Amino acid sequence: MEFKDYYDILGVERGASEDDIRHAYRKLARKYHPDVSKEADAETRMRDVNEAYQVLKDAEKRAAYDNLAAGVSPGGDFHPPPGWDSGFEFRGGGPGDDAAFSDFFSSLFGARHGRAQARAQNIRARGEDHHAAIEIDLEDALRGASRDISLRSIGYDEQGRPQLQERTLDVRIPAGVREGQFIRLAGQGMPGIGGGENGDLYLEIRFKPHARYKVDGRDLYMDLPVAPWEAMLGATVRAPTPQGPVVEVGVPANSRNGRKLRLKGKGIPGDPAGDLYLVLDVVLPPADTEQARQAYKNLARDLPFDPRRNLGD
Repeated sequence: MEFKDYYDILGVERGASEDDIRHAYRKLARKYHPDVSKEADAETRMRDVNEAYQVLKDAEKRAAYDNLAAGVSPGGDFHPPPGWDSGFEFRGGGPGDDAAFSDFFSSLFGARHGRAQARAQNIRARGEDHHAAIEIDLEDALRGASRDISLRSIGYDEQGRPQLQERTLDVRIPAGVREGQFIRLAGQGMPGIGGGENGDLYLEIRFKPHARYKVDGRDLYMDLPVAPWEAMLGATVRAPTPQGPVVEVGVPANSRNGRKLRLKGKGIPGDPAGDLYLVLDVVLPPADTEQARQAYKNLARDLPFDPRRNLGD
């Protein structure tokens, strides 16, 4: 996705005050508003100006944007670093959130409710939902677990100044949870207004990188090293599984590197459970001894083989 420099869009410095941002927005709004502007790209420019203003005028959104944007050059294809928002709690962003921002920022910059206005009018309203991404070990998804999760969010002190706050929750992770799935914690969002019920907290599950397994939905993939003669002649080899004992697996004769052997139901539990795919990795013995080198010489002599025969002359 394309990175948007909101400061550049409004034409202000990164240390601009709220008044500077407001003044810049009003000036550009008069220039690009589709009802009065004669610019060919007025509608697109006005949409960008509105988005930039919605982010930079809000202390919470601006702090998160500044933290993410540090050192990033505008334009081009932007990919946020993996886990950049893990453990950071924001307003909005639960399942089905349709905030009108770019794809990457939509979960971060959801629309905020007018809490102060609601209090002034004695309105009873439900509290805002919160969203946070958390990273868990694959083993937690396989067996289920209870974990203390620390979350950070932007709060405000008595003078209304933004400050970083942290809280810890005891979260039950069910066995079979998938990456990208949301865990809903009822009542753990923002407090309600005028006696209204609290909002909910949605935890988006992400898996930490695993040394052995790769995850695709509920399926797991694992590289299984085999010797050349096991791959060519066929063999029965032993392979570990995520939750159970080591199993014996038949390697078919003439198996090529990268061939997948499927173990049904040995992936992440569920209804149905995922599968475990063993990806054959044919490993060549090193020629680091005289005996090994002689064995390779004998093979070259007794088994004529040209791996480049399909390349032509």
